[in-house]
Amino acid sequence: MGQSKPITTRSILIVEDEALIRFDLIDFFEDAGFRVFEAADADEAIEILERERTIRVVLTDIQMPGSLDGLNLAHYVRDRFPPTALIVTSGALSPRPADMPIDSFFVPKPMNTRNVLAQIERLIG
Repeated sequence: MGQSKPITTRSILIVEDEALIRFDLIDFFEDAGFRVFEAADADEAIEILERERTIRVVLTDIQMPGSLDGLNLAHYVRDRFPPTALIVTSGALSPRPADMPIDSFFVPKPMNTRNVLAQIERLIG
């Protein structure tokens, strides 16, 4: 028999256009007990968010293809889904605090996933 995944209310949407980084993050957060959704761009992320109302955390890269970059996606999420925890990341850019959505945080790449997990757990309880 196959192993069943534990039932969890902890869910995260990872928005990252670099497939290898996305897959590493998926593995990490699944191992940490999260139900993980993935998107390669903001357009795909918005479709998932509209369909999956249980997502509690969005982790998004800033630079990616699509109609919105990750920072604009984060503002969209804050406006449409206010209780969602937001993590914005980039290896090339460092947004000014004034450019970030309220109650979000920036993590530079390469990120320490254990520190990100600890921050998420503080945010969602």
